[in-house]
Amino acid sequence: MGVTEFYRIPAYNPIVEAANLTDEQLGAYLRRKGLHETHLQQWRLQMVHGLGKRVSAPKSKGAQGQTKKIRALEKELQRKEKALAETAALLVLKKRPSKSGGTRTTTQPAGP
Repeated sequence: MGVTEFYRIPAYNPIVEAANLTDEQLGAYLRRKGLHETHLQQWRLQMVHGLGKRVSAPKSKGAQGQTKKIRALEKELQRKEKALAETAALLVLKKRPSKSGGTRTTTQPAGP
């Protein structure tokens, strides 16, 4: 059952109209329409069940374009994260002390 078909169901209007009524207002509404509360309960269940089977609407071209763009950006982000991790690993290796255990320092001669 599609969404447009659902709006054609005669029970749809009473469900919507009765949704925000207080108990007193609901009783008056049901008497005026010649309905029972069990009718509303059954129709609500049918409505919920029908909405559960809703077929998703086809995506518009704009939404498809956005989806492609998001995928491309996510792929680029993953590539850049890998490059960043590799660069960080290289920096860590470069900063390791030499085999002699010390670091090379040069001393500047004291000024005049």
